[in-house]
Amino acid sequence: MADRPARAAQRRPIRAQIAGNRLELIDSGVERFTMLLELIMGAETSIKMLMYMFNPDKDGDAVRKALTDAARRGVQVKLLIDGFGSAATPDFFTELGEAGGDHCVFNPSWGRRYLLRNHQKLIVVDDKTVLIGGANIDATYLEDRGSKRWRDLWLRIDGPEAALPSRYFDGLFRWSKRSKSKLRSLRRMLAEYNEWRGPLQWKFSGPLSMRNSWWRSIGRDMKNARRLDMIFAYFAPPGAMLRRIGRVGRRGRARVINAAKSDNSATIAAARHSYSRLIRRHVEIYEYQPAKLHTKLAIVDDVVHIGSSNFDYRSFYINLEVMLRIHDSGFAQAMRGYFERELKDCKWITHEVHARRASLWRRIKWAISHFLVNIADYGVTRRLNFRL
Repeated sequence: MADRPARAAQRRPIRAQIAGNRLELIDSGVERFTMLLELIMGAETSIKMLMYMFNPDKDGDAVRKALTDAARRGVQVKLLIDGFGSAATPDFFTELGEAGGDHCVFNPSWGRRYLLRNHQKLIVVDDKTVLIGGANIDATYLEDRGSKRWRDLWLRIDGPEAALPSRYFDGLFRWSKRSKSKLRSLRRMLAEYNEWRGPLQWKFSGPLSMRNSWWRSIGRDMKNARRLDMIFAYFAPPGAMLRRIGRVGRRGRARVINAAKSDNSATIAAARHSYSRLIRRHVEIYEYQPAKLHTKLAIVDDVVHIGSSNFDYRSFYINLEVMLRIHDSGFAQAMRGYFERELKDCKWITHEVHARRASLWRRIKWAISHFLVNIADYGVTRRLNFRL
């Protein structure tokens, strides 16, 4: 079961036309890889790539070579990667720099900024095509077979909505290249590019901000919602958000798909710490079985939220994240169909199933994991190696 390709790879793509923009969901790793190379090779003026993880494996090497070729033919190439998340060293991008590309590593200094991570995934081509989602530049995110693959999404947007994330990238790139950039100026920039009106709204969030635009946005959407479907790889939200999810469960129907497999067992344990509270409030909990889950998706009535953010403290208050809020009933219905298909590959965690798991020692491990996942970096908690 774990080694079969994702079912959705053989299905008709989910597409929509919203406010003059064309949207397409890319849930196949192979299709993500092929499409990315085609976009890079077809770029005419600019490629702006922001990635948490850019790794020097076979697919990472292919993307780097495509970026280098684009720079050689005169395309403006800018690449910003996170210094903690990416395994690629500066030497890996030497050829890109020699070809005229500009490469920068987001690497916060020691002190209160040390835990800050740029977890965003954002690619803008020719200021008219945008890719967002959870998938990184790494072979395990860009394939559909194998026990090590990640189940994830990209959303492609073609149209005028590409202009704002393009400008945002330019601002963040300049901020990252300055040697003494201030967090205050970063928070100001994030607030400047957030949108609060229209069917498509960009939500950029960042460090130590108590006014996280996405957290506030999805919280408002949940306030009176009657249907909620969520898929999140890392799920350890604050109590206030758990209460909102529970209220939707009592008013109507709330379903959450979490990971059953991951390279970080502490994140799974952290999610299970919240199951009892949610199940008591009639929230249906499921765990995805075939592969490691990395999707970030929420459907709240007629609104879809998709992007890079997990559903935990770190994503709400520490990491840089990007989400797109899409208010369109047709697209929400199509995405709910995607959710239903994913549900077929999940195990329902009923009250009885959870009760059998919840021994005293496991509950202690879940609580410790919940605390550490929300405070420490995912890379640190990955080394805990908690047996589930």
